[in-house]
Amino acid sequence: MIGVNTLYNALLNTPAFAQVAVKQIKLTAADGWFRTGDMGFMDTKGSVKITDRKKDMIIVSGFKVFPNEIEDVVMLHPGVLEVAAVGIPDGKSGEAVKIFVVPKDPALTEQDLLAHCRQHLTGYKVPKAIELRTEPLPKTNIGKILRRELRTPTPA
Repeated sequence: MIGVNTLYNALLNTPAFAQVAVKQIKLTAADGWFRTGDMGFMDTKGSVKITDRKKDMIIVSGFKVFPNEIEDVVMLHPGVLEVAAVGIPDGKSGEAVKIFVVPKDPALTEQDLLAHCRQHLTGYKVPKAIELRTEPLPKTNIGKILRRELRTPTPA
């Protein structure tokens, strides 16, 4: 049961989907539910909005931070071409937000981005680390940013 305006993990349990999952993906759980890893909300009309992936969620001092929320705010800055947010280890809060930004404006600075984030985000969601990049962010064949590649730095 999904409560209205509450966070949920997406679960699929239809006979058609179960057959596809077993045949093609070969994934199923003992209870018959397929866990997609998607997180989202259901509104009062019963519409579901997928907000992010569970594995991408950042936990800052026990608070859940969705990378898409951070990315949406950073993209509002006119000097940003693309952005990705990931969690990084933090000794004080467990995890902290790090953003990778490809600037549209070469004059864009980390200080500009921090000021923008402080204006639009709650304190624990403000990035603690910012990496400005000249190269495009890594993406899948369909253009989705690969956060896992950003979380795992390449050896020097």
